[in-house]
Amino acid sequence: MKESADEEPINSLLTDIHHQLQSLSESTTHVQILKGKWSLITTKLITLQNRLSDLSIPAAAAAENPLSADLLRSLSATCSAASSLAAVCLSPTPPGGKLRTQSEVDSLSAKLDAHISDLEVLVKSGVLSENDAVALPAIVSSSRRESVRVEARNLMTRLQIGSTESKSLALDLLLGLLQEDDKNVLIAVAQGIVPVLVHLLDSSCSSEIKEKTVTAIAKISTVESSKHVLFAEGLVLLNNLLRVLESGSVFAKEKSCIALKVLSNSKENARAIGSRGGVSSLLEICQEGTPNSQALAAGVLRNLAVFEEIKENFIEENAVLTLLGLCNSGTALAQENSIGCLCNLVSGEDDLKLLVAREGGIESVKSFWDSAPTAQNLEVVVQMVKTLASCPNIAEFLVANGFLNRIVGLLNCAVLGVRIAAAEALYDLAYNNKTRKELGEMGCIHLLVSMLEGKAVEEKAAAAKVLSVLMNYAGNRRIFRKEEKGIVSAVQLLDPLMQNLDKKYFVSILASVVHSKKCRKQMVAAGARGYLQKLVESDVEGAKRLLDSLGRGKLWGVFVRP
Repeated sequence: MKESADEEPINSLLTDIHHQLQSLSESTTHVQILKGKWSLITTKLITLQNRLSDLSIPAAAAAENPLSADLLRSLSATCSAASSLAAVCLSPTPPGGKLRTQSEVDSLSAKLDAHISDLEVLVKSGVLSENDAVALPAIVSSSRRESVRVEARNLMTRLQIGSTESKSLALDLLLGLLQEDDKNVLIAVAQGIVPVLVHLLDSSCSSEIKEKTVTAIAKISTVESSKHVLFAEGLVLLNNLLRVLESGSVFAKEKSCIALKVLSNSKENARAIGSRGGVSSLLEICQEGTPNSQALAAGVLRNLAVFEEIKENFIEENAVLTLLGLCNSGTALAQENSIGCLCNLVSGEDDLKLLVAREGGIESVKSFWDSAPTAQNLEVVVQMVKTLASCPNIAEFLVANGFLNRIVGLLNCAVLGVRIAAAEALYDLAYNNKTRKELGEMGCIHLLVSMLEGKAVEEKAAAAKVLSVLMNYAGNRRIFRKEEKGIVSAVQLLDPLMQNLDKKYFVSILASVVHSKKCRKQMVAAGARGYLQKLVESDVEGAKRLLDSLGRGKLWGVFVRP
């Protein structure tokens, strides 16, 4: 079969390079200066010949693959330059001086190392195999998945060899592939693209290459099934992403934050980010970054603030004031993430809660509440109210500022997480009978009873916890007794088969109304005795007392008023 016009010169070039290397090896034996360095170069020339032999095995494939063509041309140019330099060193007194010549020899040695590495990557990558060497448009019979796999492997190879311009173009093509479909991301990750990208980011590449590399990593981080591969890269990836935060472009910083948000969910990674100045860099972006980068940085900080080990870093950087500032001036997402971060940060820290309250945090929460785009966005605000309300002094202030009405209004919200958060907040806000009375008058009891019938265990648990507190006020007990499904719902949830529910709250609710004959009858009819007997065996708080109360029902009937 006749060779193509492109294949013939490539094969010819390969033959020429073999002759160049052989001639060069002979020349190096006659140099008069820097003999030790030239001896090392001779060894590298032999290695190159061996690598080229490997490359020559699939000759047709090498001819058709542009990667090998570019590499061979570059190697030929290096051989020509090396021959000229070897000729200069045949004289003990080179024209440019010994120091300059030594520098040129060192540069040549480094180029040869790069060529050896590139050839090794090219051969090991498998892109020169007969099946993979064919250009992507020519793969007519292949499936789409297979064509993406081939393209990903080719791009991976191009990212490891060649010039900066070549790598930049390969990154553009890779980004197009990744953005096209999340399935493409999974295929590229399966082919091993992540370690290649991390190595590229870790090298002394240009800012343009770094920006594109971080963009690719950020895209991969958004695909759930690929996240574990990023975690596997450990500190090398983290350190490089943090360096981008410190000195990268605005766009690169944004992409770095996207990846860091995923990685910061791990305690080990969070500790590493905190110890390497990550909190400081992220807070700086919150103060001086673009609106989008502020929101993304606050999202990373929100994750970090969950871990106790990192909170000291926040305190050292005076983070509370920075985050409160962003609550008042940032985009809706920036405000939401800032409030979420503050919520995590002040949890369990009464001093920080008081600081937030003193510095206008409650006003910021109220402002965001009133302007929240959707009900879903309210979840983090309600959680913040719950966290602040656990401090009695702040709870009193929240009640005085109209937060009871706001919270009760969310108990029938369509968003499950918001309903649960609202009920949990009320548990702390109902700290005295005055507040409990107000909540009863607002229709809170009916809404909580409805939540007992919800599908989610978390919703049932949150509602029961609040009801158990509200029942401490007599007026609320009267309201509860009038609820058609109140007693029955509470009894049904005593069932030990209903797991992950703290039964003591349901026992407490029922115990608060057990003195009513009508309520006792409802409890017994709903099967309370059988459930309570099992709970007594499990030592559930209050279960035995409630069971005894139900057993004495007939005796109480003797003393009922006429």
